[in-house]
Amino acid sequence: MYSRSPTNRPQSAVSQLPSLTALRGLAALWVVLFHYTALYFPRLDMTGHSSLIGKGYLAVDLFFMLSGFVMTHVYYRAFCESVRENYRSFLVARVARLYPLHVVVLLLFVATALLVQLLAYASTGTAEGIPLTGTRSLTAAIANLFMLQGLSAEHLSWNYPSWSISVEFMAYLAFPLILPMVWRASGRAKLVVLAAVCAALSLFAYLSGGDFNQWGGPLVLLRCLPEFLLGTLIYSAYRARLWSDWFAADAVGLVVLAVALLCLHLRAPDLLIVALFPVLVLAAVCNTGNVARAINVTPFIWLGEISYSLYLIHGFVQYAADQALERFGVHDNADLSIGVSFALLVAMLAVCFAGAHLSYRGIEIGWRKHLRALLAANGAAKPKSAGAHTGLVSGAAGA
Repeated sequence: MYSRSPTNRPQSAVSQLPSLTALRGLAALWVVLFHYTALYFPRLDMTGHSSLIGKGYLAVDLFFMLSGFVMTHVYYRAFCESVRENYRSFLVARVARLYPLHVVVLLLFVATALLVQLLAYASTGTAEGIPLTGTRSLTAAIANLFMLQGLSAEHLSWNYPSWSISVEFMAYLAFPLILPMVWRASGRAKLVVLAAVCAALSLFAYLSGGDFNQWGGPLVLLRCLPEFLLGTLIYSAYRARLWSDWFAADAVGLVVLAVALLCLHLRAPDLLIVALFPVLVLAAVCNTGNVARAINVTPFIWLGEISYSLYLIHGFVQYAADQALERFGVHDNADLSIGVSFALLVAMLAVCFAGAHLSYRGIEIGWRKHLRALLAANGAAKPKSAGAHTGLVSGAAGA
């Protein structure tokens, strides 16, 4: 699965992290259900009764932590030995992981927009064309090609969920430089870093009015970067085996999950729920008992494997559904009955799962290898693979 590292240690020595693939998949599904019910089909919105789905935007915070956790797991040895020798190969691996599918989905958006314009021209003799600026514009397409859309997602988005992979890539640029300092720090120094991370997230909560559903502008960096760094600290605690026996207990895992679900159901403050995620990650990765066996079943593992594809594709499926509904005269989904809304939801989910499965096999796996080989051929070191399990869904789109 892994290529050899620049230090000539086989990457198979980098062990798989139990349960995180399934956790990632469930979080990806949470995001999709949030977008499709709480936002897209108003008749299916259950927020008035429970915020379990309505808080789905918090999956992005879990993803940022998981990404920091797994990146540290795979790369801490390489960057503690030499940032200079491994920096380029790390970025090559990250670009090869994120970019191919991102570009393919972007092209699907552009092609669909052009098709809609051609159909409009055929039926009316006029077409608006793709605008120069604004959402789904030529400027936005260029920003997406350079993965800069996260800086102003509300104005530069074609595929609105992709804002987070743009922001997370900015974290990747700083990660190799920060990781050695954090990893080598004493326990007391790590507590200081943890306090700084908590302060940064508290500041983000204050500036956002307690609403973590922020997905545009520089403010989101205050959301992503501290949570990515928190993932590194969580992994450090995991490697130090702090409370590992306690977290490994089935009872603890079930209690943590129950508390998290209860907080979500009762619409607890976003900052409190985000504070529970590190405990949830440790409980998932440390448990090897009944809880781990329950979530590491084949459907959940499959869901985790296709999670990045599912996350990126579901925005396009929603866009395509928009165009189709408008052609049938539906301009406001609130006009749809509960039955029709539910039927459309099931159909959209089926298309998402099928498309994600195909794109995972055909684009994520195949194109990743080709792009890494191409980029490595133009550089020095052979890129270091982060493995399939590090392909974290990069985030969840905001409102």
